Amino acid sequence: MAVEKKAFNTLSAVMLGIGSMVGAGIFIVIGQAGAIAGNLVWVSFIFGGIAALLSGYSLAKLALRYPSRGGIIEYLVQGFGEGIFSGSAGVLFYFSQLIAIAAVAKSFGAYASTFLPHVPYADNLFALGVVTLFVLINLVGAALVAKSENIIVSIKVTILVLFTVIAMFYIKAPLLSVSHMPPMKEMFFAVGLTFFAYQGFSVITNTVEDMNDPSHTMMRSIIITILLVGLLYILTSVAVLGNLPLAEVVKAKDYALAEAAKPIFGEWGFKIMAATALLATASAINATLYAATEIGYTMAKDGDLPKNYTYNMYNSYEGLVISGLLVIPMILFLNLAEVTTIAALVVLIIQGITHVGHLLRIRETGANFFLVLGAVLGMFGIAGLTLYYTSKDMPMIGYYMLMAFALAFALEIILRLVTKRVVSKQTTHFSVKNEVESLLHSMSSKDK
Repeated sequence: MAVEKKAFNTLSAVMLGIGSMVGAGIFIVIGQAGAIAGNLVWVSFIFGGIAALLSGYSLAKLALRYPSRGGIIEYLVQGFGEGIFSGSAGVLFYFSQLIAIAAVAKSFGAYASTFLPHVPYADNLFALGVVTLFVLINLVGAALVAKSENIIVSIKVTILVLFTVIAMFYIKAPLLSVSHMPPMKEMFFAVGLTFFAYQGFSVITNTVEDMNDPSHTMMRSIIITILLVGLLYILTSVAVLGNLPLAEVVKAKDYALAEAAKPIFGEWGFKIMAATALLATASAINATLYAATEIGYTMAKDGDLPKNYTYNMYNSYEGLVISGLLVIPMILFLNLAEVTTIAALVVLIIQGITHVGHLLRIRETGANFFLVLGAVLGMFGIAGLTLYYTSKDMPMIGYYMLMAFALAFALEIILRLVTKRVVSKQTTHFSVKNEVESLLHSMSSKDK
């Protein structure tokens, strides 16, 4: 009996994860985190990677037990039941994904505008253009998303690896010495930013219904992705802080990686790294749009978003176009420096809540209790450190967070009253379906 060939195998899922993670993270966060942690930023990336591995383990186990295109949205419903709390958290998570897309698009525009410095509003025009392009690519379907990620990720990772290897030979040892190290507490404050650089790994869980043999592919893909990206982040951060004095890192924190290429490769080095940043941020938009579409589709089926999100459009859904349209005003009007911080905190808190829900269902998933507990403590601990540190420069951040949760709660209530729909779990039959597909896949492999 023939087994349907799905869009994502281990390689494609890893490429999608890397594409989503190695975006604004490595090109912007490395400078912003370096401005806080100095030459200890590589240690911050290690702690961020450990937290990502714990979270990734928990999410992979949830994905296998409750396979759904909605990923975290579905796990919230499974963990806390079909109520307003899980619905509100889902709405908040969906909008945090859109804000993340807008922030990465603005980053793309900022790098792209360095090539056309005298064109008015070039950054916004480029940001809008790249979002439109990847909405069209996602409309073609999951297969093209996977193929486009494979190509883009291969190019940008090759350039980053070459830069890092060559930059290692130019490191100025005094810049990494103990005398230049900041207080250890600064390194911990930077972990919130470094974890956000890993954040895209959760997009892999959204591919579960388009994944070949998920029982073998899911966990493997997430762990490989986080380990590869973590190694890249650690080595690249050493290369950057070993070539740029801290004062220059702080000054050029939004494009520190490109700036670090200047002493070695000259102006052309800056331009090549800026072009690589365009590829990186573009593929992050591509991957996150795919995830946001799957999340929106699942939420609409649950009754947490309008039914339009489930209507077919080419090889995707109307929700993809709606998400793209919602990103436009964020690009044009929002102060993304503050809003992105809020989005990062929301993602941390929502993931922490998701892992708490996992603890309530841990017998069903068969996960290790202590690893999932570690994921809970990691997410809330990092969120607390980030909130404490950012409150110095953004004293209203706590109120912004409360307002964001209150808005999501109000929107959930309104949608329930308007649509008169009841939230329902989506994966009762999917788990059986996946088990059958895994069995058929194994039988097919034996026949070969």
